[in-house]
Amino acid sequence: MLLKIDFTNCDREPIHIPGKIQSHGFLIVIDQDFIVRYHSENLSDYLKGLPNVILGQPVSSLQPLIDRNEPPEYISNLIVLGKTNGFQQTNPFNAHIGSKTFHLIISSFDKYYALEFEPSESDTGNDIQRQVGRSISEMLTDRNLQKILNNTVIQVKKVIGYDRVMVYRFAEDGHGEVVAEAHNPELESWLGLHYPESDIPKQARELYKLNHTRLIADVNAEPANVLTEADNETPFDMSCLQLRAVSPIHIQYLKNMGVASSFSISLFYKNELWGLIACHSYSPMFIDYRSRESAKLIGKVLSSSLEFKQDEEDQQLHDKFKSAVDELTKLMLKDNSIEDALTGHQITLLDAVSATGAVLVFENQIFKLGRVPNDVQLTGLLHWLKTNITDSFYYTSKLPSAYHDAAFFKDVASGIMVTTLSREMGEYVIWFKAEQLQTVTWAGNPEKTGKIESDGTITLSPRHSFEAWSQTVTGTSLKWSNEEVKSVVRLKSEIMYAINQKAGAIRMLNEKLKQAYEELDTFSFTISHDLKNPLSSIKSFAQILMRDPDLKPQTLKVLERINNGANRMNNMINEVLDYSRIGRSDLVLNEVDVKPIIIDHVNELQLVYDVQPGAVIIGDTPKIQGDAVMLSQVFANIISNAVKYSAKASPQKVLIEGKDTGSEVVYTITDNGLGIDIKHLPRIFELFNRMDNVGDIEGSGVGLAIVKRIIEKHKGKIWVDSELGMGSTFHIAFPKQ
Repeated sequence: MLLKIDFTNCDREPIHIPGKIQSHGFLIVIDQDFIVRYHSENLSDYLKGLPNVILGQPVSSLQPLIDRNEPPEYISNLIVLGKTNGFQQTNPFNAHIGSKTFHLIISSFDKYYALEFEPSESDTGNDIQRQVGRSISEMLTDRNLQKILNNTVIQVKKVIGYDRVMVYRFAEDGHGEVVAEAHNPELESWLGLHYPESDIPKQARELYKLNHTRLIADVNAEPANVLTEADNETPFDMSCLQLRAVSPIHIQYLKNMGVASSFSISLFYKNELWGLIACHSYSPMFIDYRSRESAKLIGKVLSSSLEFKQDEEDQQLHDKFKSAVDELTKLMLKDNSIEDALTGHQITLLDAVSATGAVLVFENQIFKLGRVPNDVQLTGLLHWLKTNITDSFYYTSKLPSAYHDAAFFKDVASGIMVTTLSREMGEYVIWFKAEQLQTVTWAGNPEKTGKIESDGTITLSPRHSFEAWSQTVTGTSLKWSNEEVKSVVRLKSEIMYAINQKAGAIRMLNEKLKQAYEELDTFSFTISHDLKNPLSSIKSFAQILMRDPDLKPQTLKVLERINNGANRMNNMINEVLDYSRIGRSDLVLNEVDVKPIIIDHVNELQLVYDVQPGAVIIGDTPKIQGDAVMLSQVFANIISNAVKYSAKASPQKVLIEGKDTGSEVVYTITDNGLGIDIKHLPRIFELFNRMDNVGDIEGSGVGLAIVKRIIEKHKGKIWVDSELGMGSTFHIAFPKQ
């Protein structure tokens, strides 16, 4: 019975533990005592006179076969040298085996050292190391990014001599596109072709982040098995090995294209995989380790150029949108009518993003700008938003896929970005992007999963044919950029500030507010009484049991976890109670000198988190009007987050400074830590909201919600600028009384 192949399972193929290596070299894995624990079965092909299996032997016994001119402890000395200076700095070492010279690449992981032996000469015939510097100069002769990519493939092809060299860029959904290409004259062009995500699945892309170059020397060569003791059932993780064997699916894929050898160089943007320099040869081609390391430099230089060009474009957009939001902020504070400030001047909502239309739904009125759906269509869209979108911020470039009725007005609204002003009152700001018809040309039908051959076998390939196959994409707009998201997040903050300043008490229903406060009082009492009492009992009993000297270590560990869990829950209850009380607490306004407050918090954090001297810099600290106790809580939360989430940065840097603008005092707290994913920015100040990337860093998700309530009680503003992996800057603006 033939099985149907579903290529979605490519994402689950364990390509990091293939149990085999490419056979142009051989592998020996030793433990901390320099005893051989794994080795490739082709060892005796290179080291003549060895038995087929040498597991359990000291590596020093192989030294005469590896290099007769070196002492038995030669390899152990190399490992000591690598551990001292870093294997990345010391690799490769030269090893003389018979009449041939090999590169020895040593890597360390877990409790093992991997010794990989490869030929020291490439098949290219070119001195890649010497040519790389000249090629990089040629790559960067133009300021235009596309021309830089075009120059890159030409130069890389000259250097390594492969038949086809491409720059392959990954899209957000994982599929790829050839955006630059150089090839032999007899080959057809693949420029502009798209390839489905399954061609380079997720786990393969993760390995490209670890190994910045990847060589498949000969797709037709049989891989060599990696041997270990019969009782060792632990798979050998080859993620970082140069010789790691190739997935059979990928090998068949390359064969179907007629490719005999491939070589790739990873390209990055902001530490994320942007794409690859993908090289194909139609005959076997080996590139030695030193040459591959030199080729990495090309990837690093091109990655830096990509980042610079993209940052330059982002900065231009940022400045444009910031200027528009600044102007709208002035208009809202100046005009009596918020809706007129946003829609009735030369600068409008449309200028805050790159949209083709916008709608403001405010105080039972709808204000339209640019190209928008008609009234009936808007009514249906607003009902869908209120019924289906629970987040306060939502955007998509494929609205008809989420809201089917949008297909009737996709020409004006295939993309939508929505920020909710008041869900209860049905108040929104909505931006639209028109449909952008696209013709995507795939390298073969991406939905084809395999081909049944005449003998009943199935050819493993996402498709057997790579002839261009075009697909027209409808119901899609241009994507919303990160800068547009940031702009809307900031604009919403300014709109809400203006609303609170001008309409706060009027927009509130006093009776409903009174009822809410009564319910909050009941809730606070329930937490403080019905939850804290049982917690105290749990903690007390756990502490009593921990005093028993006959407890087993495992039991004591469990009791400690119970005690710590009770402490964490008690802290969370206290924070929730603090959050509930802020709205009802009276402000005690005074002129507050925040400098000693900040210094006290910093000194305490330096002790708790072992912060290096000079890591936290305190700049100007102008005085502000406010409640000293509440303001201390604000700075404690923000500074604590900055220190905690930048703890792993090297060097760690936290900057705290204030500026008096005349009408307000603005404090900024900047760190170079984990940063915040753009998708989380709109909800950063919501209760119990924590980011995906915080790991085991302590926190309850309540602190920033408390900070926001305190700032709003002071009639101030708080917002954040952040990018994942690039740190965060929190801005707190206090009005001058």
